[in-house]
Amino acid sequence: MNAAEQARGLEVTTKIAAVVNLFKAEFPDAKADLKPWKNDPDTRELIDPDSIDIGFHFPGWSRKFQSRSILVQIRFYKDPLNGSHACIGVEAAGFDHRGKVWRFSTVENWQILGQSQPAPEVQEKLKHFCRQVFELFN
Repeated sequence: MNAAEQARGLEVTTKIAAVVNLFKAEFPDAKADLKPWKNDPDTRELIDPDSIDIGFHFPGWSRKFQSRSILVQIRFYKDPLNGSHACIGVEAAGFDHRGKVWRFSTVENWQILGQSQPAPEVQEKLKHFCRQVFELFN
């Protein structure tokens, strides 16, 4: 779900701002987009209500990222007994004019898969960012 829609209270809003700052600390050229999903019926069907989704856009196509934009999805598990949330994973996907060109998931062995992949130093920074997100939410 769009980060802007998940920012319902001070604690969540503060954590979303912290995620943006953590990403920008690793990748200063990125511009955050707190509403990466369109508000149409087809898109609404695909949205995970237990996630915080943030887009990051670069000024142009990034050679190091092999993409122009990155969608970061922070996934949560909501305990049905007490309603608490726990961060269970972070997923990222790189996009260019062709669509999604790579994806990364902390759930799937922390590997980047796709037709093109970011440079090794970017992969390490992305993994570092994900570790920081886990620390922030757990």
